[in-house]
Amino acid sequence: MSRGCYMSMFNSKILRRAVVGAATFLISCSGVAVAAQDYPKQAIRLIVPFAPGGSTDLVGRLIAEYLSKDLGQSVVVENKGGAGGALGAEQIAKAKADGYTLGMATVSTHGSNPAIYSDLKYDARKDFTPISNVMGVPSIFAIHPKLPAKTMEEFLDLAKQEPGKYSFASPGVASLGHANIENFMMLSGIELLHVPYRGAGPALNDAIAGQVDAITDNLSSTLPHLQEGRLRPLAVLGAERSKVLPDVPTYAELGFPEMGTGGWFGLVAPAGTPQSIVERLNQAVQQALQREDVIKQLKGQGMIPMRMSVSEADRYVKSEVARWGQLMQAAGITLQ
Repeated sequence: MSRGCYMSMFNSKILRRAVVGAATFLISCSGVAVAAQDYPKQAIRLIVPFAPGGSTDLVGRLIAEYLSKDLGQSVVVENKGGAGGALGAEQIAKAKADGYTLGMATVSTHGSNPAIYSDLKYDARKDFTPISNVMGVPSIFAIHPKLPAKTMEEFLDLAKQEPGKYSFASPGVASLGHANIENFMMLSGIELLHVPYRGAGPALNDAIAGQVDAITDNLSSTLPHLQEGRLRPLAVLGAERSKVLPDVPTYAELGFPEMGTGGWFGLVAPAGTPQSIVERLNQAVQQALQREDVIKQLKGQGMIPMRMSVSEADRYVKSEVARWGQLMQAAGITLQ
């Protein structure tokens, strides 16, 4: 065979491969476009990785309501509590990546959990597609009013006099509430008894009832009980004092700036969810966070809207995983 004939056959093969590749690409792109255009065709499941009644549940149901209005399909909330949000987060990560299973991410599921658990069954960086952060929320350290302490300084004096006597409730082992108080005990030199629950709701209920002495929880879910006098606030975990609790000092003001600036809530999907669907969901979240009634409701509960693009949300989540890893390593906190 002449060199010219060989080159002609070789070039023909390249041409055929290029045509097939281009056709495959066009079909693939067309499928994604159609999927995004038709989405959603059915009800969407929103997994909240904590028990009903806590802050994550409140935020999840608020977002579900407005996503449903924008998308024209029901968004059904499913609470999957346990292990500080790890069980629910695992279910989100393992769900089919078709846009019909979404989940709430928090500083627990994508911050403290990866930093504390050595055997998590999900990877906070790789197993999720962040859609958007939704809101930031300060947390509050509060005690039952049966305790004589009126300020954090007085509470620290009590705790130092009798190490291990006073208890604190958390939403679960390795939850944000647990990690925050472990960090605070290390910084302040006190020892409290940890009582873990299956979610923030049950923990808050027992704190209100006086079954435990103290709790740290998101301000949004705790606020009504603070205002009614069922709990006594001693410190705010936030960048500044809360406008709804202007007389309560921040941890930084009390001499503990290492405590940080509070929690956050975000919306995520399983990794591999089509980008066009992710962008559509992000658009729906942004629309909700621009509504005056939503903003008013959030601010009334001490929350701050966090509007983010998909790429911004992705960078934020990864930075939180890294930050909490460094913090827990410095504190020497690891749990199995």
